[in-house]
Amino acid sequence: PQGHAKHTKGTHKRIGAPSRPSPRPCHRLRAYTPSQPRHHPGRLSTLAMARLFLDQEALTQYKDRKFLGSLDDYLECLRTSTTLYVGNVSFFTTEEQIWEIFRKVGVVRTIVMGLDKNVLTPCGFCFVEFHNRGDAERAVKYLNGTKLDDREIRIDFDWGFEDGRQFGRGKSGGQVRDEYRTFFDEGRGGYGKLLKAELDNRA
Repeated sequence: PQGHAKHTKGTHKRIGAPSRPSPRPCHRLRAYTPSQPRHHPGRLSTLAMARLFLDQEALTQYKDRKFLGSLDDYLECLRTSTTLYVGNVSFFTTEEQIWEIFRKVGVVRTIVMGLDKNVLTPCGFCFVEFHNRGDAERAVKYLNGTKLDDREIRIDFDWGFEDGRQFGRGKSGGQVRDEYRTFFDEGRGGYGKLLKAELDNRA
């Protein structure tokens, strides 16, 4: 049975719904200390090659700057992960709608809705984890660009969810992309929050 949404700090649960385990981050992550790359005339550095690979391959168009590892580690996680990052989601899209779409390509293990860290309301993204890699690949292949609540959702492979990543990283609490938006986006809160605040202060 479907229950109503309940938002508490660090969680997004449905009352009356069975609890679901959180998606697991990539276990191949290892400690990384930045160092000066060695330069070889006529050869690309490992880092440069990895960046070129990231640009050319369809693994992801999303790079998590909070990932504590090298770019090689990041790419390895993407190649094996069963977790997906779903972006460009309407603030009004529900967890139930996400389940309904992604269950069409495989068995979904868990979904974590992205939340505004200040008010704990949906802020336009989520993480979806499948039980196996094949289902995740089918989701990227067949569901990326799907229209949901009149928006084309963007689906990318993700290195794996860990607690804290469900919160927006913008100064206003939501996503950074929604801070200074200069056009009105009805599905994502209207004008950019910080831009609107600045305009209100000038009025």
